Amino acid sequence: MTTSDKNRVVIFDTTLRDGEQSPGATMTHDEKLEIAGMLDEMGVDIIEAGFPIASEGDFAAVTEIAKNAKNSVICGLARANFKDIDRCWEAVKHADKPRIHTFIGTSPLHRAIPNLNKDEMAERIHDTVTHARNLCDNVQWSPMDATRTEEDYLCRVVEIAIKAGATTINIPDTVGYTAPVESADLIRMLINKVPGADDIIFATHCHNDLGMATANSLAAVEGGARQIECTINGLGERAGNTALEEVVMALKVRNDIMPFTTGIDTTKIMNISRRVATVSGFAVQFNKAIVGKNAFAHESGIHQDGMLKNAETFEIMRPEDVGLSGTSLPLGKHSGRAALRDKLDKLGFEMGDNELKDIFVRFKDLADRKKEVFDEDLIALVRQEDTEEDARIIVKSLAVVCGTEGPQTAEMTLEIDGKDHSTKATGDGPVDATFNAIKALVEHSARLQLYQVHAVTEGTDAQATVSVRMEENGMIVTGQSADTDTVVASAKAYVTALNRLLVRREKTEPGYDVKGVSYKDVS
Repeated sequence: MTTSDKNRVVIFDTTLRDGEQSPGATMTHDEKLEIAGMLDEMGVDIIEAGFPIASEGDFAAVTEIAKNAKNSVICGLARANFKDIDRCWEAVKHADKPRIHTFIGTSPLHRAIPNLNKDEMAERIHDTVTHARNLCDNVQWSPMDATRTEEDYLCRVVEIAIKAGATTINIPDTVGYTAPVESADLIRMLINKVPGADDIIFATHCHNDLGMATANSLAAVEGGARQIECTINGLGERAGNTALEEVVMALKVRNDIMPFTTGIDTTKIMNISRRVATVSGFAVQFNKAIVGKNAFAHESGIHQDGMLKNAETFEIMRPEDVGLSGTSLPLGKHSGRAALRDKLDKLGFEMGDNELKDIFVRFKDLADRKKEVFDEDLIALVRQEDTEEDARIIVKSLAVVCGTEGPQTAEMTLEIDGKDHSTKATGDGPVDATFNAIKALVEHSARLQLYQVHAVTEGTDAQATVSVRMEENGMIVTGQSADTDTVVASAKAYVTALNRLLVRREKTEPGYDVKGVSYKDVS
C-alpha cells in the first residue's frame, strides 16, 4: 500500500502474537504455521507472527513463517532496545516482505515502569527506531497506552519516530479505555499536528475491555487511520482485541457510509475462525457477530416466514459471503458419500479420497446414533480426525459403571505406541474415574486447568464437545473432542492434550525419548 491509496485499509493480523498471549491459548509450532498459511491465503496484508525475543519457540515459529509466506508482510514484535530489535530482524529477514514492530509505553503510568523521564524516553525512541530502520526498510512504531498519553507528548514522540524512519505509526488503545469519538479525534489530531504525518500510515490497535474495540477501530479509520490491527475471533489479552471478521464485514456491508476496501477474501472467514477456536481452545460464543453459531440462525416464526419469502428481510449479509454453506439441511444415515463430500466442500473442507473414507465411517457411526447430523456435527468429526492423526496414545475402549452409592468405575484400554494397555480405576463420578484410568496408564505430572463441556447441536442425542487445558512445568496444552457420549469425548480430549504434551516435551527437551513415556499395564 502507498499513501495515495486513500480508501484502502490494511489488515494487520496479530492472532499469533497478541492473540496467543491470551492465558491458555498457546499454540504449537505446527499450529502457528498452519494459521499463518491460512491468514496469508485469505489476503491478510501483514501477519504479526510473534515476539522473537520471548522464547526459542517463538523465534523458530516467526522464522519459519517468514520463510513460507507467499503474499503477506511478516512482522515481528520488539521492545525498545537493540537486543530485541536485532533478534526480531534475525527472524523476519527471511521474508520477502519483512517488518520490524518496536514499541514502548508512553503514558505517565507506563513511563514509570522503566523509570525514564520524557527526554530520556524520547532519546530512546529515536535511537531504537533509527536502529530498526538501519536493518529494515519497513518499520512500525507504537507508543503503548497512547490513548492515555498526554497529547503534546504523544505528538512529540510520534514526530521523533517518523524522523527516525518509522513508516507506520500504530496508536494502541492498550487497555480498551477510549471511546469511538476519542479514537477518531486522536488520529485526526496527529495527522493535522505532526510534521511528516502525510508521508506515513497511521494504524489503530484496540482492546475490547469496554466492548468498543470494533467501534473504536472503525472510528479511527474515519479519522484517517489506514491500518487496523486485529485478531481472528477477537482473541487476545483480557477481553480480547478487535475482531478481524467484524471490521472486515462492517466495511464490506456498510460501504455506503464507510467507503473503504480491504484485500480479505471473506469467504475464508468461517474456516479460519473454526480452526483458531480449535487450536486455541477458546470456543466462539453462539451469538458472536459474523462467526457465531447463531449469527445466521432464525428460530422465531416471524423471522422464518420472512426468510422464506426474502432472505434480506432478516439478513444483512449472505452466509456464503463469510464461507458458510447457506443452508442447514441435515444429513442422515441414508445419505451417501457424494452427499457428504458436497456438504464438506460447502463447509470449506477439501478432502482427499482417503480422508473422506475415514470421515464417512465416522459419519455413518454418528448417523446411526443421531436422528439428524448437522453442519456443526460434521465440523466436529473433521476436527476430531485432525487431532487423532499421528497420535501416540489412542482411546481403544472405555466402559463406565455408575451407581447411586460408592465411587464410579472406569475400565479402559489405550493403544500406546502401537500396543494395547488396559486398567480399571475408580473416581468421584464417571469422568474422574476415566481420567484416573488414563493417569494409571500414562503417568504424568500435568495439572488439569480447565474442563469444559458444551453441546454441538440440540437434543438428547447431541454430540458433546469437551475441551481440556493442562499445564506441566510451564507448558500449557489443550485438547478437544466430540462424541454423543460425554465421557468418551472427555477421555479423547484428555488424551489429545497428552499427545500434544508429548510433542512439546520432545521439542523442548533435547534427546527426550517419546517412546520412553512411563506407562504400565495393570489389567
